Amino acid sequence: MSTKTYDAIAPRSAAFLGLGVMGHPMAGHLARAGHRTTVYNRTAAKAQAWSAEYGGAAASTPREAARDADLVCACVGNDADLRAVALGEQGAFAGMKPGAVFVDHTTASAEVARELYAAARERGLHFIDAPVSGGQAGAVNGVLTVMCGGDAGPFDAVRPVLMAYAKAVTRVGASGAGQLAKMVNQTAIAGLLQGLSEAIAFGQKAGLDMKQVLEVIGKGAAQSWQMDNRGATMVDDKFDFGFAVDWMRKDLGLVLDEARRNGARVPVTALVDQFYADLQAQGANRLDTSSLIRRLR
Repeated sequence: MSTKTYDAIAPRSAAFLGLGVMGHPMAGHLARAGHRTTVYNRTAAKAQAWSAEYGGAAASTPREAARDADLVCACVGNDADLRAVALGEQGAFAGMKPGAVFVDHTTASAEVARELYAAARERGLHFIDAPVSGGQAGAVNGVLTVMCGGDAGPFDAVRPVLMAYAKAVTRVGASGAGQLAKMVNQTAIAGLLQGLSEAIAFGQKAGLDMKQVLEVIGKGAAQSWQMDNRGATMVDDKFDFGFAVDWMRKDLGLVLDEARRNGARVPVTALVDQFYADLQAQGANRLDTSSLIRRLR
């Protein structure tokens, strides 16, 4: 159970589209913070279950959920899913009132962010790309890090609301910049996890008590969130939780596509992406990304 405390701000009318492992608790924090929250999910039973738990309304379409909302948040699977809930006759944009803000928490491409930013502006709406870091635990506990791209005015307007499920909400640039920042985040994590995997596997081969070693080196320059939160479970070969290999491959695909466009050189990222492909071939699709170490055992 989260012990999140909420800043006292005027209640807003909000919609949340997508109630997966991230969206369900994020929408819950909005409701608990006092915002009038309507939810939509492609599988209607999930929206009904959320409504029963948190007391908000459940809508049958994104358009219905977005009607009269000050802001509409989305956390769906990929670019195509995002277009599906935003655009079209039953999409959120069709139901949003002028001046409302669409906040996209999906990890998607910078291209789709810019596309929907332009489409929103044509309709007198605002669009903020706002991918998150912190995983399911961060969503449940309301301590996500949110990286935002878009115009400063709409960002300033919605930031206090987004703090219901975040510890930091930061605008990093114009439309698409939030998605690019998330790509930087995933690139850093991929290389770090491979290094941590090799370090633990090496230490085990050398006969060391790796939990003790991690405790020692975790007080020095090798310390990282991954070491603190995944090191011991990697030693114990436990991976049935956390951020799935399938999701990481999707995210690294976005990185590699963007790198091809902008000319960035990401050889380690490309290599680790293939290592994750190896894990998928072994059936490890839903295991945590720290299962990367299994390739070395």
